[in-house]
Amino acid sequence: VQLQASGGGLVQAGGSLRLSCAASGRTFSSYVRGWFRQAPGKEREFVGAISWSGGSTYYADSVKGRFTISRDNAKNTVYLQMNSLKPEDTAVYYCAAGGLYGSRLYEYDYWGKGTLVTVSS
Repeated sequence: VQLQASGGGLVQAGGSLRLSCAASGRTFSSYVRGWFRQAPGKEREFVGAISWSGGSTYYADSVKGRFTISRDNAKNTVYLQMNSLKPEDTAVYYCAAGGLYGSRLYEYDYWGKGTLVTVSS
């Protein structure tokens, strides 16, 4: 079972990036999918989550209105569209899957390796 995040890179402030998280080894169509991030020297924090159907999403206040999560269950993939990026969005971004629609790390059972997003000012 593997979750693999991709799409990170270097972008200027105000720019956009789209991250993808592809799953393999099992289907996650019935799982909540979440995104978290960890900046240097800081704890991992919740970014947003999407319900198993994709019909419901919610976000941390810090990204609300700028980030959008979507999913394609046929492809076993979830996306994080990040717009109006700020230097404070610089972090390693992780995708996760779990059975609870929550914002806490322990609510997610599967984690992928992260992808680095760097936003320059």
